[in-house]
Amino acid sequence: MALRLVQVNFKAGDDSALGRFWADALGWGVASEGPGVTNAEPPGFVWPDPRAFYIDFVTVPDPETVKDRVHLDLATTSEAHQAELVARLKDLGATPADVGQGDVPWTVLADPEGNVFCVLEPREIYRDTGPIAAVVVDCADPQAMVRFWGEAVDVTVHEVTDDHVLMRSTEGTGPYLELHRMPGTRTWWNRVHVDLLPQPIDGKEAEVDRLRALGATDLDVGQGDVPWTVMADPEGNEFCVLGRA
Repeated sequence: MALRLVQVNFKAGDDSALGRFWADALGWGVASEGPGVTNAEPPGFVWPDPRAFYIDFVTVPDPETVKDRVHLDLATTSEAHQAELVARLKDLGATPADVGQGDVPWTVLADPEGNVFCVLEPREIYRDTGPIAAVVVDCADPQAMVRFWGEAVDVTVHEVTDDHVLMRSTEGTGPYLELHRMPGTRTWWNRVHVDLLPQPIDGKEAEVDRLRALGATDLDVGQGDVPWTVMADPEGNEFCVLGRA
């Protein structure tokens, strides 16, 4: 298996402004591969280093405003750190968000373009993930979806329940990939999706064929002739398999 979860991609109204917010939020740097694209990169790594995790922000003409099925959870090391991080994020432009979470120990916020994310209370499991604890994907059936994602990418599955699946790179680095049960059928495209990096990158076509055999489907979102392949998992969540530019 030679696919790694390497980044998340945000559709943006203003890639530069949104990228700067997230880079400042995470303590990362920013770069750009061209007009309309901003990259947030952790210090000490250069794309496409597979040991690191990145975020891309891409300006699109009409970003959707529906609830996304993919969001980020941010890690904290103490209650004081959680409070300090929430305050700093609000100073950067984040706002409180109510997604029906009720009385919970984590804080739900929205970035300046409305993308919801969570600042978690300190949890031992996320002590070594870096600032991003997890990439969370809502789905109707986590146990069915783990059969796809557990084989699609190079991960170790750590926990499986009826409502929740927890997995992470086999090398024990970067954020967790989490599947959470969320009733309802998705009828929109996500503003946030995950990108997968083949290793080696010249093996992309073989990996795409393998994903099709696992149940992924090809997807046309108007991407045109690009070096990456846009696909959807068995529940219709988009993702990209990256190729050589």
